[in-house]
Amino acid sequence: MKTKLQTNPPDNTLECSHPQPGKPWRNNALLGAAFAVALVAVQPAMAGDIFVIAMENHNFTQPNPVSSPQQIFANPAAPFINSLITPGNPNAAHVSYATAYYNAGKGVHPSEPNYVWAEAGSDFGFHSDADPNPASGNTFYDHAIHLTAQLDAAGVSWKNYQEDVQLSASPTNSAAGTNGPLNPFYGTAQYNYAVKHNPMAFFADTALENVFPLAQLFQDLNSQTTGRYNWITPNQFNDAHSALTGGFNYMGTHFTGDQASIAQGDNFLATIVPEIMASKAYQDNGTIIIWWDETEGGDNAGFTIPEIIISPLAKGNAYASTVPLSHSSDIKTIEELFGLPFINNAIPLAETNVQGGFSNVALASDLSDMFVPGTIPAAPNLSVTPGHLEYDRHTDRFVQQMEIKNTGTTSVPAPFFLVLDNLSANATLINSGGLKTTILAPLGSPYVSVNVRDHDHDGDDNVLPPHGTKIVNLEFINPSGAAITFDTRVLPVTPTP
Repeated sequence: MKTKLQTNPPDNTLECSHPQPGKPWRNNALLGAAFAVALVAVQPAMAGDIFVIAMENHNFTQPNPVSSPQQIFANPAAPFINSLITPGNPNAAHVSYATAYYNAGKGVHPSEPNYVWAEAGSDFGFHSDADPNPASGNTFYDHAIHLTAQLDAAGVSWKNYQEDVQLSASPTNSAAGTNGPLNPFYGTAQYNYAVKHNPMAFFADTALENVFPLAQLFQDLNSQTTGRYNWITPNQFNDAHSALTGGFNYMGTHFTGDQASIAQGDNFLATIVPEIMASKAYQDNGTIIIWWDETEGGDNAGFTIPEIIISPLAKGNAYASTVPLSHSSDIKTIEELFGLPFINNAIPLAETNVQGGFSNVALASDLSDMFVPGTIPAAPNLSVTPGHLEYDRHTDRFVQQMEIKNTGTTSVPAPFFLVLDNLSANATLINSGGLKTTILAPLGSPYVSVNVRDHDHDGDDNVLPPHGTKIVNLEFINPSGAAITFDTRVLPVTPTP
């Protein structure tokens, strides 16, 4: 919202003392009912478990003449994946997919930073595939806020299924060889567990928590003991990262090199996806997210990453979403479904994404476009309406009242933050709570923290009910008397470093 406030010379302005914020509308009898309605509204989407299957190192689409590695779309080595995104195909009945899913940020490579991003909304500027080790420098974010720690704090169950982890000395140590047990997906004894593809392993509080071999997943599906959130990492042959020695026979064709790795991944998904779909966890409005880690060959908009959603709640029939998305979109969606606050870890300035802004979790689009309406909770509907600008002779300040209104149908928790983007240079916001950091572009915008106080002392503190309003006073110093201009928006997350 663009605001332009003409400031008249002081002797022509209305003198005011110290304006007080207006009391917001609230109906405490209805407030509890509003919460109940909100819970009922999102319950169908949360009844089932969420399964994320992590795949590797291939673009969905890429510009010519890029050919190494091969893209997934229309690739003959990936018949199952392409059946999922073909309207009219029976496999596509519960499928929606993204056509504009981009790399989390420029230079966010190799694999490991993307897995860390999928857990924490940032790679913290560390670009390596090293196993977690203080000497490698990739455990400095041990105490950062991250998704599975949030799930723990909220009492939400989760499990981390890692293929071949049982052949390693520890979930934090990679292991590869040719003398493992016969792999049920490709029929050889080759194994390859890579910690770089295990996002929880880089955080001290979850590195060893809830880690299971892949075989446990099938037992848990049968016994209905999967987590509410489940992360699944195939080994480096089944995730399409590496080709098996000697290639791979698939659907009557012998593939070698990169095409073999794609065929291996397609074979894995063609086996595990129907297994999950047959489970009660899926049939009770569960969701499968098939996720790929990074683009190959470029970080611009010409390179897209596959992202496929399978759910009874998906729009279905290979619905193709054109909403720009990234790894932050997945985190935001999970946090919305489980009622968690948005992760707000700092993102290095150099890693601005292909859209030119930041892939911050709070600002990223969620995956709601791929689901039927009402599945994923919408962002708070808060409108901002400017009031009159007045001059206070006693303080030599200009005071502007802004009305924030909840135009949605559910209560909005506070504090939330009124941000003034592009504030004209002639004015300074005196009652600013701070300046936004590089994670929330544009840079240097002042903001005001907005709380909704419990005037009635009934325990309903810090929520703005549907149709409720909150008056916020902005105080400016403006020696020139020129017009004050700025854009406004409301953020649900604290704009801190």
